Amino acid sequence: MRRLRVIKGWKDLPAGDRGAAVAMGNFDGVHRGHQQVIALAAKAAGELGAPLGVITLDPHPRVYFRPDEPAFLLMKPDQQARALEALGVDVLYVLPLTEELAGMSDREFAEKVLHAGLGARHVAVGFDNSFGKDRTGSPATMRVYGDQMGFGVSVAKPVEDSAGNKFSSTGVREALRAGQPQAAAQILGRPFAIEGAVQRGRQLGRKLGFPTANLALEDYVIPKFGVYATRTRLQDGRNVPGVANIGVNPTIEGVRIPLLEVWLFDFDEDIYDQVIETDLIAFLRPELKFDGLETMTAQVMKDAQNARDLLMPDFG
Repeated sequence: MRRLRVIKGWKDLPAGDRGAAVAMGNFDGVHRGHQQVIALAAKAAGELGAPLGVITLDPHPRVYFRPDEPAFLLMKPDQQARALEALGVDVLYVLPLTEELAGMSDREFAEKVLHAGLGARHVAVGFDNSFGKDRTGSPATMRVYGDQMGFGVSVAKPVEDSAGNKFSSTGVREALRAGQPQAAAQILGRPFAIEGAVQRGRQLGRKLGFPTANLALEDYVIPKFGVYATRTRLQDGRNVPGVANIGVNPTIEGVRIPLLEVWLFDFDEDIYDQVIETDLIAFLRPELKFDGLETMTAQVMKDAQNARDLLMPDFG
């Protein structure tokens, strides 16, 4: 598989970093709708003999323009890069969303960034793409600018499920907040995954017979609080089934910061500070407050058995 190169910015790029056929968008989640846009760029790249590129903004426009809203991201930059690399993308252009970029009109963006800066030979966008100050640019105006500036343009049609619902990042977030990870996975084309470094906690779970690896949710969209059957990838590539709680563990007194606490089945190794990635496979039950540790432990054991029954056909 080709290695993805990440280029930050669009100014003064060397000739070898210019001239790609690019897909443009936010690509949070790299879901099946996003994949259609990238496929159009890949088709053009093949026809032109050009590298395949993807353009994203950092930070996400919603973070830049509405910083006080709740966390909502579907993936971290490293996860996004891996997903794009798996699709055959050669170069990821990460454009810093600064006052300069935010103030550009749609024409200025096309001329200064796409044409003069990146030297784009083709630009693929989604059917609902907007760009430029006040989001005045559209697929139609992009076609006009392409004709004037000499780059091709293609527009992806919406990708829908069997009920006619368009696949979108918003749809993924809504499914996760409703405790429907399978619906999120249908849109994404893979399970939603939370990645992070394993934190050192109070080790209460270990004392009770179910040691957990704890991850901060940070900027991720927060799924419905509750218990999930999971699959976790370790740094060495192993996949380990497990059961996880997402929430604030109301039975235990302490700081109420939402965490992912995952119990990896048949696993007893020190992975503190290691970066792991946990897929949410199925929602088992809402988070509950128990009348004591004994009751909580009994329920966790039942949850674990339910998760094993659900997951073991995949793990043997």
